[in-house]
Amino acid sequence: MRHYTLADKLINHADQVLRTLTPNATAALRPNPANPLPSLTLTSEQQTEVAGLMRVNHSGEVCAQALYHGQALTAKLPTVREEMQHAALEEQDHLAWCEDRLQELNSQPSLLNPLWYGLSFGIGAAAGIAGDKWSLGFVVETEKQVCAHLEEHLQRIPINDERTHAILTQMHQDEDQHRQQAQDAGGAELPPPIKHLMGFISKVMTKTSFYV
Repeated sequence: MRHYTLADKLINHADQVLRTLTPNATAALRPNPANPLPSLTLTSEQQTEVAGLMRVNHSGEVCAQALYHGQALTAKLPTVREEMQHAALEEQDHLAWCEDRLQELNSQPSLLNPLWYGLSFGIGAAAGIAGDKWSLGFVVETEKQVCAHLEEHLQRIPINDERTHAILTQMHQDEDQHRQQAQDAGGAELPPPIKHLMGFISKVMTKTSFYV
């Protein structure tokens, strides 16, 4: 088994950052669930709304990549590190699917994504340093909040916009599975103040990324 030096890890992380933040640099490992579905012509108001929501979801996936990369870097147990890396791969699919849909809507990702990545990576690394049970507990709470956002977005998307619905539905299924896996692996219940802080940061991200 290869042992990576600090330089190896820094180079690998730099590659991960560039792939996450550079348009069209992330390739999905699974087919886009929207591929077999027809494209709906939306009104200008609907297109603006859907594009804003998908920009929020794309930024959320940028944050997820950063969180998992930060947690994998500082995780104590190899099994937890592998769990974080596997989850990051599935989140990579979400990132690519959201980007595809944004392009279809003649829109683009949030200009604030580098900021969200940096903040999220720091939070993820700190959670890993705190201990694996807290790191896993952080995943449980994060995915719980993400699922709540996705459920809200599914209600706001026009019901006949099948392509967007298919992407968000599959994302919701994957996020809930990540939550359950982290909980089963021994994730600890986070203190209420931490949950509230996470919710506040999430609201700031969603409000700003919708427009910028």
